[in-house]
Amino acid sequence: MSAVTGRVLVLGGTGEARRLATVLAGEGVDVLSSLAGRVADPLLPPGEVRVGGFGGAAGLTAWLQAHPVRAVVDATHPFAATMTASAAAAAELTGVPLLRLQRPGWTAEPGDDWRWVESLEEAAAAVAGFGSVFLTTGRKSLGAFAGLSARCLVRSVDPPEPPLPARTEVVLARGPFTVEEEVALMREHGIEAVVTKDSGGAMTAAKLTAARTLGLPVVVVRRPPAPAGVRVVATVEEAVDWARAQAG
Repeated sequence: MSAVTGRVLVLGGTGEARRLATVLAGEGVDVLSSLAGRVADPLLPPGEVRVGGFGGAAGLTAWLQAHPVRAVVDATHPFAATMTASAAAAAELTGVPLLRLQRPGWTAEPGDDWRWVESLEEAAAAVAGFGSVFLTTGRKSLGAFAGLSARCLVRSVDPPEPPLPARTEVVLARGPFTVEEEVALMREHGIEAVVTKDSGGAMTAAKLTAARTLGLPVVVVRRPPAPAGVRVVATVEEAVDWARAQAG
């Protein structure tokens, strides 16, 4: 096994992860970004990039033992619960310092009609009575809605994975989108309700403003909790300071 270097492993795939890698690389920190490989043409951060999973907690533990790093920043999506749990377990087993970078969730504003649920299955039940639904929960999570009889609008960068609701229309597009674009899309498709995860961030928040503008209810799936004992920060700046100190 080689000696530990000043390398920082960034578990990425989010805008925050790209910004973190950009700042650290610009400061001369040796950064390796890891992407899950679920998007065919991802936006790549600067520095070295690996694509593909590790094989769960055991796989990531073995990888860290074979490729020592000074620190790991888990900057994956707020709903990447499996990867976040694997990172926590592997960090504990190897003793590698771990930080969770997770953007804050959304906050309802006056005029919003948000209906919070704990799971995708609960979200599907909550919109079962609507005739036209905009599903914005990600292309890999649509199986939970397969039983809906409503017309379902799905938008994603890559084609969604089956099973899908019987009456699904797919729009392939990469955001961010403006409020005006979201309002026009919802009007065009006669949307009666929106389903989303509490992903947070400004990149996909326009749909929430559009729903408020149109007086539409939004079913919001709560985030999974962070693993116990893992330090969590909300900004790239905090993560940069931490990673810089760990990398020496």
